[in-house]
Amino acid sequence: MPNFKDLFEQYSWDEVKASIYAKTAVDVEVALNNPDRSLEDFKALISPAAAQYLEQMAQKSHELTLQRFGNTMQLFAPMYLSNECQNICTYCGFSLDNKIKRKTLNDIEIAREVQAIKKLGFDHVLLVTGEANQTVGVEYLEHAIRKIRPHFANVSMEVQPLDQADYERLIPSGLHAVLVYQETYHEADYKKHHPKGKKSNFQYRLDTPDRLGKAGIHKMGLGTLIGLEDWRVDSFFTALHLDYLERTYWQTKYSLSFPRLRPFSGGLEPKVAMNDRELVQLICAYRLFNQEVELSLSTRETHTFRNHVIKLGITTMSAGSKTNPGGYEVEPQSLEQFEISDERSPKQIMEMLQANGYEPVWKDWDVALEIKA
Repeated sequence: MPNFKDLFEQYSWDEVKASIYAKTAVDVEVALNNPDRSLEDFKALISPAAAQYLEQMAQKSHELTLQRFGNTMQLFAPMYLSNECQNICTYCGFSLDNKIKRKTLNDIEIAREVQAIKKLGFDHVLLVTGEANQTVGVEYLEHAIRKIRPHFANVSMEVQPLDQADYERLIPSGLHAVLVYQETYHEADYKKHHPKGKKSNFQYRLDTPDRLGKAGIHKMGLGTLIGLEDWRVDSFFTALHLDYLERTYWQTKYSLSFPRLRPFSGGLEPKVAMNDRELVQLICAYRLFNQEVELSLSTRETHTFRNHVIKLGITTMSAGSKTNPGGYEVEPQSLEQFEISDERSPKQIMEMLQANGYEPVWKDWDVALEIKA
């Protein structure tokens, strides 16, 4: 059976980095004019040499996004079920060594959070937990999905990587998509940031999208945590991973996210800073490389930045997010996983989108299709 590991091991981090930084203006112009862009073209588009072509990249990215997705923006809300976690991660407020009050929502609390999120207008929800198999293992997740699924058209989750059999168990319960971020493809630095817990197994995490593809998930989300290592090199490996997955599991849809390291309790300073222009460059580069992939932007980013990039390739946004378990209704003051930047309400986000000529999409039509079937 195919496995990304075999392809990944053919690449050297240092050689990829040298290749990206050696790209010239000519390479960027070739990439811009190539309608079927390769991974080498993608390297050129994320290289320092592409900075002076940002306006051209933005115009092409806007055009391609309109052609594929139209003037629409899908909205979703994260729903944190638990902050219990057995991992030590240097960048996360839920890390085992962070002395915070731990909480896992019970059935009554889940129902209260569901009602609160529904009142905000959402029909797409992203379930989030830490990694604690004894309390939020596959049995808890299956139970929670069965409780939540009847209230939402689309249920995704961002939890610990699971075995293929676990995904095959959860999908019939109503699981639509799984987001699993590699954090960084730099194996040595990955181990520095994940010194303890199941998450310290770099290979198991790298293999997760393969297990999801084999399980037949409808959609999976990829990305790295920007700030842990050189964002250009990590972004290349993300594109390599995406390209492999699309060729191997062609029936699955894909999305990409670009989370920049944000403050949290016990905070880690980014090793590599990425400014706003560079994030715009990355968003446009992904769109020029792949016209089908969904590009998602969270409330980690400021409202000013989010206002300006909605026309440059983004297709999905979170709004009114709470990053703590029970944050919408049950326990609003509990510790967040990280601080958000855009604190506008879902209604304000909707009005901003409409003022820019976009239609906010709250509902996924899968439910209607399932009812007809």
